[in-house]
Amino acid sequence: MLILAATPMGDVGDASPRLRDALATAEVVAAEDTRRTKQLASALGVTITGKVVSFYDQVESNRLPMLVDAVREGKKVLLVTDAGMPSVSDPGYRLVAACVENDLPVTCLPGPSAVTTALALSGLPVERFCFDGFPPRKQGQRRAFFETLKTEPRACVFFEAPHRLDACLADAVAVLGSERRAAVCRELTKTYEEVKRGTLGELATWAADGVRGEITVVLAGAQRVVENPEDLIDDVEELVASGMRLKDACAQLAVNGVGKRELYEAVLASRAGVEPAE
Repeated sequence: MLILAATPMGDVGDASPRLRDALATAEVVAAEDTRRTKQLASALGVTITGKVVSFYDQVESNRLPMLVDAVREGKKVLLVTDAGMPSVSDPGYRLVAACVENDLPVTCLPGPSAVTTALALSGLPVERFCFDGFPPRKQGQRRAFFETLKTEPRACVFFEAPHRLDACLADAVAVLGSERRAAVCRELTKTYEEVKRGTLGELATWAADGVRGEITVVLAGAQRVVENPEDLIDDVEELVASGMRLKDACAQLAVNGVGKRELYEAVLASRAGVEPAE
């Protein structure tokens, strides 16, 4: 069986008992960085008894046949990356796809993820979100990337290198405006963890002085532009049908000049069959 296992992002205490057991019992450990994986095992008091092989971007394709064969032979193959969940902007996808194609079993040991940790800490509405890996490095392509997020209603999570963060946020301001809210999460779970929340303009000014560490950015979704409260009635009724109080639903959906009282009265009028006033 192929086992994907999430590893701590910084605090070794986040390692699960299942990860410890897998490191100790796997017959093959495929690691993005073999040195760091051995250091992790040592910190956990675990002795790796299986064969440790490197599995990073440049050797991924060459390693696939050997690892797939090991799974086919009935061996327990453990895949770990430097931090977080394999295949999420890290090696892993191709190996999973190869095992699936060959009808071989794959499972996952859940655990730390910079994506969900940043979402939880952002302080932004994140009921719905998308993940976009790393933005393009070149300015033109990066601005085109932000153009796709102009009207994206979901929160967007992406990673960025610390030495490119200032330019990335400056481009975000240029395309999305300075008032869009966001959060920059730095060194999650580590000693110097920091979460900066604010508008893109404020965050771009802060990042201009230079930022260090592993970076995860959460960008608030685009606000829906609504001119008439009647346009939100169906959305309100959907929330009410799911169990929410009418007043709470109106408060949640009131946006961009449509007041919650105005929306509340529009819903009541709709229920009574009253046509909206011109």
